[in-house]
Amino acid sequence: MSIFTPLPKIDHARVVAAIAAAEAKTSGEIRVVLARHPASDPVAAATKHFERLGMTRTRHRNGVLIFLAPRSRTFAVIGDTAVHEKCGDAFWRLLTAAMSLHFKRGEFTEGLVHGIEKAGHLLAEHFPRGADDRNQLPDQVEEAD
Repeated sequence: MSIFTPLPKIDHARVVAAIAAAEAKTSGEIRVVLARHPASDPVAAATKHFERLGMTRTRHRNGVLIFLAPRSRTFAVIGDTAVHEKCGDAFWRLLTAAMSLHFKRGEFTEGLVHGIEKAGHLLAEHFPRGADDRNQLPDQVEEAD
Protein backbone atom coordinates (compact mmCIF):
# COMPACT_ATOMS: atom_id res chain seq x y z
CA MET A 1 0.00 0.00 0.00
CA SER A 2 1.37 3.40 -0.98
CA ILE A 3 1.45 6.22 1.57
CA PHE A 4 0.92 8.73 -1.22
CA THR A 5 -2.50 9.39 -2.58
CA PRO A 6 -2.66 9.93 -6.33
CA LEU A 7 -3.02 13.46 -7.60
CA PRO A 8 -6.61 14.41 -8.31
CA LYS A 9 -7.81 14.11 -11.87
CA ILE A 10 -7.38 17.42 -13.60
CA ASP A 11 -8.63 17.85 -17.14
CA HIS A 12 -5.46 19.26 -18.70
CA ALA A 13 -7.15 19.79 -22.08
CA ARG A 14 -9.87 21.92 -20.49
CA VAL A 15 -7.32 23.96 -18.52
CA VAL A 16 -5.18 24.52 -21.64
CA ALA A 17 -8.28 25.54 -23.62
CA ALA A 18 -9.18 28.07 -20.90
CA ILE A 19 -5.64 29.51 -21.05
CA ALA A 20 -5.78 29.81 -24.85
CA ALA A 21 -9.22 31.46 -24.73
CA ALA A 22 -8.10 33.95 -22.07
CA GLU A 23 -4.85 34.78 -23.86
CA ALA A 24 -6.69 35.37 -27.17
CA LYS A 25 -7.97 38.64 -25.68
CA THR A 26 -4.78 39.90 -24.01
CA SER A 27 -1.05 40.37 -24.37
CA GLY A 28 -0.78 38.79 -20.92
CA GLU A 29 0.49 35.28 -20.24
CA ILE A 30 -1.13 32.74 -17.92
CA ARG A 31 0.61 29.59 -16.70
CA VAL A 32 -0.56 26.78 -14.41
CA VAL A 33 1.81 24.70 -12.28
CA LEU A 34 0.56 21.55 -10.59
CA ALA A 35 2.89 20.37 -7.80
CA ARG A 36 3.31 16.65 -7.23
CA HIS A 37 4.45 17.22 -3.64
CA PRO A 38 3.03 19.24 -0.73
CA ALA A 39 3.91 22.93 -0.50
CA SER A 40 3.87 24.43 2.98
CA ASP A 41 4.56 27.91 1.53
CA PRO A 42 2.67 28.07 -1.77
CA VAL A 43 3.58 31.72 -2.46
CA ALA A 44 7.30 30.96 -2.18
CA ALA A 45 6.88 27.88 -4.38
CA ALA A 46 4.85 29.87 -6.93
CA THR A 47 7.50 32.60 -6.98
CA LYS A 48 10.22 30.02 -7.64
CA HIS A 49 8.27 28.53 -10.55
CA PHE A 50 7.34 31.99 -11.87
CA GLU A 51 11.02 32.80 -12.26
CA ARG A 52 11.99 29.32 -13.49
CA LEU A 53 9.38 29.45 -16.26
CA GLY A 54 10.66 32.82 -17.50
CA MET A 55 7.52 34.68 -16.56
CA THR A 56 9.50 37.74 -15.43
CA ARG A 57 10.78 38.12 -18.99
CA THR A 58 7.47 38.79 -20.74
CA ARG A 59 7.35 41.89 -22.89
CA HIS A 60 4.89 43.83 -20.70
CA ARG A 61 5.61 42.12 -17.34
CA ASN A 62 2.00 40.93 -17.36
CA GLY A 63 2.19 37.24 -16.54
CA VAL A 64 -0.03 35.40 -14.05
CA LEU A 65 0.84 32.05 -12.48
CA ILE A 66 -1.62 29.73 -10.77
CA PHE A 67 0.22 27.26 -8.53
CA LEU A 68 -1.70 24.32 -7.04
CA ALA A 69 -0.33 21.73 -4.59
CA PRO A 70 -3.30 19.37 -4.02
CA ARG A 71 -1.49 17.09 -1.55
CA SER A 72 -1.06 19.94 0.93
CA ARG A 73 -4.34 21.57 -0.10
CA THR A 74 -2.51 24.81 -0.84
CA PHE A 75 -2.35 27.12 -3.82
CA ALA A 76 -1.26 30.61 -4.82
CA VAL A 77 -1.97 33.00 -7.65
CA ILE A 78 0.73 35.55 -8.39
CA GLY A 79 1.17 38.20 -11.04
CA ASP A 80 4.13 40.07 -12.39
CA THR A 81 4.76 43.70 -11.49
CA ALA A 82 2.52 45.31 -14.12
CA VAL A 83 -0.40 43.04 -13.26
CA HIS A 84 -0.12 43.70 -9.54
CA GLU A 85 0.04 47.47 -10.16
CA LYS A 86 -3.23 47.32 -12.11
CA CYS A 87 -5.30 45.06 -9.86
CA GLY A 88 -4.04 45.37 -6.28
CA ASP A 89 -4.57 43.04 -3.35
CA ALA A 90 -8.39 43.10 -3.38
CA PHE A 91 -8.54 41.35 -6.75
CA TRP A 92 -6.19 38.58 -5.60
CA ARG A 93 -8.20 38.02 -2.41
CA LEU A 94 -11.50 37.73 -4.30
CA LEU A 95 -9.98 35.46 -6.95
CA THR A 96 -8.36 33.09 -4.47
CA ALA A 97 -11.50 32.98 -2.30
CA ALA A 98 -13.62 31.90 -5.28
CA MET A 99 -11.04 29.32 -6.40
CA SER A 100 -10.77 27.99 -2.86
CA LEU A 101 -14.49 27.14 -2.81
CA HIS A 102 -13.99 24.87 -5.84
CA PHE A 103 -10.84 23.28 -4.43
CA LYS A 104 -12.48 22.52 -1.08
CA ARG A 105 -15.14 20.54 -2.97
CA GLY A 106 -12.44 18.65 -4.87
CA GLU A 107 -13.32 20.49 -8.09
CA PHE A 108 -9.73 21.15 -9.14
CA THR A 109 -10.34 21.59 -12.87
CA GLU A 110 -13.25 23.96 -12.21
CA GLY A 111 -11.19 25.99 -9.73
CA LEU A 112 -8.33 26.33 -12.19
CA VAL A 113 -10.62 27.27 -15.07
CA HIS A 114 -12.39 29.83 -12.88
CA GLY A 115 -9.05 31.40 -11.90
CA ILE A 116 -7.85 31.45 -15.50
CA GLU A 117 -11.06 33.08 -16.72
CA LYS A 118 -11.00 35.77 -14.02
CA ALA A 119 -7.30 36.48 -14.55
CA GLY A 120 -7.94 36.58 -18.31
CA HIS A 121 -10.68 39.20 -17.87
CA LEU A 122 -8.37 41.34 -15.76
CA LEU A 123 -5.53 41.01 -18.25
CA ALA A 124 -7.81 41.79 -21.23
CA GLU A 125 -9.09 44.91 -19.47
CA HIS A 126 -5.64 46.30 -18.68
CA PHE A 127 -3.49 44.64 -21.36
CA PRO A 128 -5.61 44.17 -24.49
CA ARG A 129 -4.19 42.04 -27.28
CA GLY A 130 -2.46 44.07 -29.98
CA ALA A 131 -1.97 43.21 -33.65
CA ASP A 132 1.70 42.37 -33.02
CA ASP A 133 1.12 40.19 -29.93
CA ARG A 134 2.28 36.61 -29.94
CA ASN A 135 2.11 33.83 -27.40
CA GLN A 136 5.36 34.18 -25.45
CA LEU A 137 5.00 31.15 -23.16
CA PRO A 138 3.50 27.66 -23.61
CA ASP A 139 -0.10 27.17 -22.52
CA GLN A 140 0.31 23.64 -21.12
CA VAL A 141 -0.12 22.62 -17.49
CA GLU A 142 3.34 22.26 -15.96
CA GLU A 143 3.71 19.40 -13.50
CA ALA A 144 6.55 20.01 -11.06
CA ASP A 145 8.12 18.59 -7.93
